[in-house]
Amino acid sequence: MKFEKKRASTKQEIPTSSMPDIVFMLLLFFMVTTTLREVDVMVQFKLPEAEAIEKIENKRLVSYIWVGNDERIQLNDNIIKLDDVQKLMYQKRVEMPNVIVSLRVDKNSNMGIVTDIQQELRKADARRINYSTMLKQ
Repeated sequence: MKFEKKRASTKQEIPTSSMPDIVFMLLLFFMVTTTLREVDVMVQFKLPEAEAIEKIENKRLVSYIWVGNDERIQLNDNIIKLDDVQKLMYQKRVEMPNVIVSLRVDKNSNMGIVTDIQQELRKADARRINYSTMLKQ
């Protein structure tokens, strides 16, 4: 009588039952922590330089107004006229009372357009204004 050795039939596979949970948690993590660019800048501008700048920590409260070198004004994704600044910024202030308006004005722009925008912002009661610049090298 011959005896045969029985070999253990173990499988050498990696358990993948928790893989969908891990993928879902990673996806959720990156969705929560990532901020997407909301606006495409359609005007050409070059910021002026300053010797001292201060960074805004909470960028969710910031609404940007771009003024290009051809003095076109962009708010959000639209090129607007000067007369529309008051109405649009008032609506923004109703949605976010602590909104900070960041003016990104081309360094070669006429100061008159900046003054006109400031007047429109005063009419909309948007008095928290930031002027964006580049740090002087």
